[in-house]
Amino acid sequence: MKNSPINTLQQLMTITMEECGELTQRCSKIMRKYESLDQIQEDQRKKLIEEAGDVYCMLDLMVEHGITDWRELNDRSEYKVNKLRKWSTLINE
Repeated sequence: MKNSPINTLQQLMTITMEECGELTQRCSKIMRKYESLDQIQEDQRKKLIEEAGDVYCMLDLMVEHGITDWRELNDRSEYKVNKLRKWSTLINE
């Protein structure tokens, strides 16, 4: 909304929180309904992509507004991948 009573930082943080919450909710719904990746119905996959894309948009806006940059995000992503190698089966060696 163009005439928001809150400032840019507040808008950015609030909308990011809301979008992360919506992605969390969509993930939870998929977990409750499906046991494996190959069971996810296309409409549910598309809804998941919509929510993930919204979060991606907000990360992009954080970069645009100078809160972070893609190098920092990529560095953190690499750190998380290395951590997941140790504690998860998500990363194949």
